[in-house]
This record gives sequence, C-alpha cells and structure tokens, in this order.
Amino acid sequence: MSTLSPATPARPQQGAGGAGGAGAGGTVAAPRRRPGQRVRPARVLAHVVLVVFAAGSLFPLLWALFNSFRDYAYTSLNGYFSFGGFTLANYAEAWQRGEFGLRLYNSALITVPAVLLTLFLASCTAFVLARFSYRFNLTLLGVFLAANLLPPQALLIPIFRLYRIIPLPEFMSDTESLLGSFWGLILINVAFQLGFCTFVLSNYMKALPKELYEAADVDGASIVRQYWQITMPLCRPALAALAVLQTTWIYNEFFWATVLLQDGSKFPITSSLNNLRGQFFTDYNLLSAGSILVALPVLVVFFALQKQFVSGLTLGSTKG
Repeated sequence: MSTLSPATPARPQQGAGGAGGAGAGGTVAAPRRRPGQRVRPARVLAHVVLVVFAAGSLFPLLWALFNSFRDYAYTSLNGYFSFGGFTLANYAEAWQRGEFGLRLYNSALITVPAVLLTLFLASCTAFVLARFSYRFNLTLLGVFLAANLLPPQALLIPIFRLYRIIPLPEFMSDTESLLGSFWGLILINVAFQLGFCTFVLSNYMKALPKELYEAADVDGASIVRQYWQITMPLCRPALAALAVLQTTWIYNEFFWATVLLQDGSKFPITSSLNNLRGQFFTDYNLLSAGSILVALPVLVVFFALQKQFVSGLTLGSTKG
C-alpha cells in the first residue's frame, strides 16, 4: 500500500471527458484570470469605447429627465447646470397644455392596428416566400423591399390626390374619404413598413427545419394549419422584436399624420410637443417633461417585450 507524502500535494483525477480538468460531460471550465495577470490593452479599449458610447446615448435622456423636474424660474436665474428648484408641476402642465390624453388615444388608434396588420400581412407573405419555391420568388421580395427605397416626400402629392378621391362610408370617416381619416394613415404606415418586416421574417422562416413541414405533410396538415400552428409559434421571438421596432417607428411618425389627417383633433401624441412651445420663448423644462411623457409608452412596450426582443436580435448568432 502506497501513501502520499505530506509534502506532495494530491493531483486531481482526470474525468472521462478528457484531460485538463474536463468533467464527465467533456466540458472544460473557462479559465479564470489570476490575480496580477495582465489585462490585454484591446480588452480595456473595448470597454472604454462601450462606456463612452453608452454614456453618450444616455446623456440626452438623463439630462431631459433631470430638467423635467425643475422649475423654469429657478433655472433661468441660476442656469441649467445648477442644482435645485425641483417640482412636479411641469408634468401636470405638459399633460394639460399638450392634450396628452386625447393625443395618446389617437396614437393608440393608429399604432396598434397598424402594427398588428403589418405583422400579420408580413408573416403571411414571408411564409409563402420561405415555404414555396417558384419562378418569381425573389422578384416578389424585391418588390416589397423597393417601397423602403422611396423617400416619403416623393409620394406626397400622388398619395394626397389619391386619398382625396377614394370614398369611405360616413361611419368610417367623417370626411367620407381616406383623406382626414385614421384608416388612411394606418394603410400608409402598413405600406411603408411591410417590406422590411417581410424581409426579416422570410429570412428567419427559411432557417426553420424543413423536416417540420415534411412531417406536417405526412400527417395531412393543411397549409393554413402549418402556418398558424407550426410557423407562427416558432417565429414568436422575431415577431416580438419587429413589434417593438414597428411600435417605435409608427408611434413616432409625424410626417404622414400632418399631411393626411389635417384635423388637429386627430393628430397623434408627437404633435403635443409643438403645443408646448411658446410664441416668444420656449420653456425647455416643460418641453423636457412632455418629451418624457411621449417616450413612456414606447419604453413600456420595450420592457414588456425585452426578453423576446433580445432573443429576436440574437437569432442566427449561434448554431447548435
């Protein structure tokens, strides 16, 4: 029987997965940085660049949030770089003067149907492009993407004239036409966002295993059932990521709303900030409070779908 000497440390036994501290499953623990080990300059530089970019991106938001709680009389006397004069009156005044209740309701009437309709139509089109191969497959995808290459200003006059002559029932539009109705604004947002969503979803659906659809064909599942019960659940991360992006873009859109709605009582919430500007001077503290109120709904949507949004952005980054 052999015994270990007190001066001889016992060696750890190697697992079945291999040498070098591998476990039974064959995985090797990541090496830890030893105390005093030199850090690579490239790693330090990368962290510094990330911190600088993060600070530069967050500074305008944090500065607006800080000044939104300050009184204008105090900052005009002591300057914006002073500390003090905190109040909540800016938010109450911004909500009242900007008519945020009505504008937020208008934005919801425009954004929610536009996002849902865009994702539904884009998912249907992307499913056809990814599931079937035919002669004009890429041509159809190119037609959808071509809409994103045209500047909105180039289509302003023809769309305005077209909306003016297209009739709508009185219960759908008080102007009895697409011009001046929420329906027209929803359709134009769907038209401009459909190409991008179709492109993203089609690329994701093409990466789905074909064996799923082959098994569905063997079981006798129809095309509609394959779309609704197989493809759509698997596309949930991509749909969530697109939902966040589309909500942000359509919610913040102001160009088409100004041109096509015409009636000030129908304007979305982005027009509320214009109501906070004075004729002779602008209270930037009040404007900062209004900006925070405008950004809150988008932040709520982002944090509600944050997990799915990050998963959708990292799709295809790893395999296995």
